[in-house]
Order: sequence, then structure tokens, then C-alpha cells
Amino acid sequence: MPNTVGFLGAGQLGQPMVERLLGARHDVLVYARREEVRLRLESKGAAMADSVADLARRSDILIACLFSDAQLRETGLGADGFIANAKPGAVLVSHTTGTLSTLEALRDSCLSPPVILDAPVSGTADDINAGRLTVLIGGPSDAVAAVTPILNAYADPVVATGALGSALALKLINNLLFAANAQLLAAATQLGDRLGVAPEVLLSTLQVCSARSHAAEQAHRVGGMARFAELAGPFLRKDIAACREAATEAGVELGLLDTAVREGPLALDHASAGTP
Repeated sequence: MPNTVGFLGAGQLGQPMVERLLGARHDVLVYARREEVRLRLESKGAAMADSVADLARRSDILIACLFSDAQLRETGLGADGFIANAKPGAVLVSHTTGTLSTLEALRDSCLSPPVILDAPVSGTADDINAGRLTVLIGGPSDAVAAVTPILNAYADPVVATGALGSALALKLINNLLFAANAQLLAAATQLGDRLGVAPEVLLSTLQVCSARSHAAEQAHRVGGMARFAELAGPFLRKDIAACREAATEAGVELGLLDTAVREGPLALDHASAGTP
């Protein structure tokens, strides 16, 4: 069993992940640029790495929870990146919702790369704190089996999806479907308003009707579609762009899902008209 869990990307989701790993009594090594993050996690028992390269050299499993493909490439590639400096036999778990081509670029950037697993997540910081984050994970089955007990510190279920890239494909489909559902929900809210139904009444009623959805639950919880779009928009826009990039690389059309995302009333896409 690996004895040092390295962590890169201690942000909105990453910090509670680290705290759950520490709570499960794992030895956790973190690289963080912000001093307040370093001080907070050190006070909870995490060790600190001096650089990305230092983190990679000292980690048996390296978990990367970065916002974008660009950040993954920036920290992973090059002489000072985590790929070139990884320990022999190390495993990289990437929680970034990005593209297979980036993971392949990392893998192909050196002669002896770590085992790479794509492990995008579905859930919130509250889910992490409760230990119920959903993690989809693709890659060699032995590596998946080795890291699953560690991920269980903050994730349940951990769903093995097959070969490298399969988890990303599933997550991108999920995110596009979620965004399309949110657009339909916003359109339904506008229709309800025209028919004299208050948005808050519509959202609360949907919780007990056949059109109930995760998007409706979230919008109701945060206080309406405008607030939902404000909170979820940055993440959904990034994921929609990644899904389009992946589809272009694969030579496939996104079809009706893409139409709903583009033409809906929420500003989840550069082509969207605005918020209700």
C-alpha cells in the first residue's frame, strides 16, 4: 500500500479532500502556492512540498485536483513538472474534467511516466465533507484497485469505468446533459412566470413531481435560477468547452444536447442569450 499521498490543487474542492485524507490517517504531502492554504493544512497535519517537482519525487500516489487542462499541462509537463519527477511506480489520479489528449500528452512526455488514471468527480464540497463525492475512474484495473481505498476517504461511490479516458467521456456526457437540463429548467421557469406561477413555487413543486431533477434541486436550494447560474456557470462553461473539444477530437457531433445548451436562456455558453 502506498505510504505518501501527494496532493496538488488544494482549492475549493481540494482543501476538503485533503482534510478528509488526513482524517482517515493518511500521510498527506501538499504543494500549495497560497500561504493561507499552507498554514491551514499544516495546522491539520499535512506536510508541505517546496515545489511541484518536490511533491512528485516524494509521492507514491499523486492526486491532482486542478481546474482545467491548461493547469494540468502547466504543472505536469517540462523538467520541473510532476511527470518527469514522479517516483518509479507512482500513480497519478487526475480529478480534472478535461480531455484525453492532455492525459496522453502527459503520459507520452517521458519514457517512464507514472500510471495515469482519469478520475473526474461529481458533487460539491459538502459531498466531500460527508464522504459521498462520486468519483469516476478509468485506467489499469490494478492501479484503480490500489487507489480506491484512499479515495474512499472522501468519495463513495468510486466507479471504475474501464480504460484510460472512459471516465472523462462519461463525465463530459453527464455534464453536458446536466447543462441541457438546467437550460430546460430555466425555460420552464420562464414559461411558469408567463402563466402566473412564481419561480420559487415552481422549483419547490418540482421536488415532488415527475420532472424532479438534480438541477431543479440545486436551483431550489440556492434560491433560484439566477443564483444557480451565477454559482454553477463558471464550472459548466469550462466543462461544456471541454466536452466540445473532446467531441471534435473524436469526430462526433453533440447533437440535441449541444442545441439545448446553446439555445437555452442561461448564460452557460458564449452563444447563450443571458439569464432569466
